[in-house]
Amino acid sequence: MYGEDIEEEVKAPSEAPKSAVPLPKTKLPDLPIIEKNNWLIHMLFVNKDYDRCKQIIKDQLEGTDGTCEYAFYVQGMIQRSDALIQESLESFQAAAMLNPNSLENLKQVGRSLYLLGRHKAALDIYGEASNLAPEDSELLHNQGVCLVYLREYGKAEDCFKKALANQKTEHSYSQLGKMHILKGDTDGALAIYKRAVENFPENSELLSVLGLLYLQMGDTQKAFEHLGNAMTYDTSNVKAIMGAGSIIQDHGDFDVALTKYRVAASITPESHALWNNIGMCFFGKKKYVAAISCLKRAHYLAPFEWRVCYNLGLAHLTMQQYASAFHFISAAINLRPKFAPLFMLLGIALTHLEDPTNAKQAYDQAISIEPDNPITYLNYAIMLFNHGEKSHAATQYSKYETCQKKKGGGDPDVNALVAKLGPILHLGS
Repeated sequence: MYGEDIEEEVKAPSEAPKSAVPLPKTKLPDLPIIEKNNWLIHMLFVNKDYDRCKQIIKDQLEGTDGTCEYAFYVQGMIQRSDALIQESLESFQAAAMLNPNSLENLKQVGRSLYLLGRHKAALDIYGEASNLAPEDSELLHNQGVCLVYLREYGKAEDCFKKALANQKTEHSYSQLGKMHILKGDTDGALAIYKRAVENFPENSELLSVLGLLYLQMGDTQKAFEHLGNAMTYDTSNVKAIMGAGSIIQDHGDFDVALTKYRVAASITPESHALWNNIGMCFFGKKKYVAAISCLKRAHYLAPFEWRVCYNLGLAHLTMQQYASAFHFISAAINLRPKFAPLFMLLGIALTHLEDPTNAKQAYDQAISIEPDNPITYLNYAIMLFNHGEKSHAATQYSKYETCQKKKGGGDPDVNALVAKLGPILHLGS
């Protein structure tokens, strides 16, 4: 029967249980694990707890006899953030020696060499890394940057274009545009930045540079449009604020321009260009003492900026402080010896300092540099007339009329002066 069969199957002969084999009581040795603290190093690094992180790295490297790649890598990153570039280079090189096939290690070695100004060595490292990843956009971009510093613009352009073909980034567009500006190719730079803005329409930095390029080319409408867009996306973009302020200033709306500059001053109070523009706004408002004060601050921040010296000379001339004007105009000439208006201002200052001989030489130098400037001839004629050289003054006045007819237009104040001077010299009504 089924029940009897089952009962027979359940029953089993009783046997004594076998005893388990006892384990040895000796402790197993601790095997060294090179990467065992990598998680802790990473956690401390991303939390910017650098002091504890450096201590863990030190213990890790001592415990592994300097064979932990990740510890060297993070140590290099911390050293770079502390501006210890040479030390970071040594750490990254140690990591690269432990793992020469790591693309990231080679990138960081190249980055440290670049920051040390060793662009040729950095380029060689990036070239070695490109053998591991020939289409890596970051590598191609970094190679292009190094080539720009080495002034190999053709090769640099190829690298940037390859990088952009693989991955469009703001940085590659920006560097390619800057390279064209360095070459003096404004049209090429404009085309690059226009393409960049099409791909990144909300990037305030690209918009501001594009606006400044339009401003440089004389297209103030497009310049103001792009600078305005840049300020829309980033209200603290100093380049855009300065560019828009200068356009407003050129149109004579000095109060609005000063409002713009007030925002920029809260962000970059040590900008010489900012204080120069503020000074010239006050100059336009005929607040000459305030103008000179601002320009003096700009000169303190950038003593070798010729435009600041030029504007200071102009302001002192307006204040009839001719010795101070001579000082700043002479400094500007030493910095920019081929700028004709500086010699014209120098001639005016020397005239009032009762040095007509050197004033004549200054005017002659201005004319030799820029023979088509009518204002130089007019000031020269006035100086000669006041010193009794009427025939020579008539000659210079005639040249003024010839240049002015070619140029057309003219300032109303200048035209009023000409209307008085012409009849005196019997050269017309």
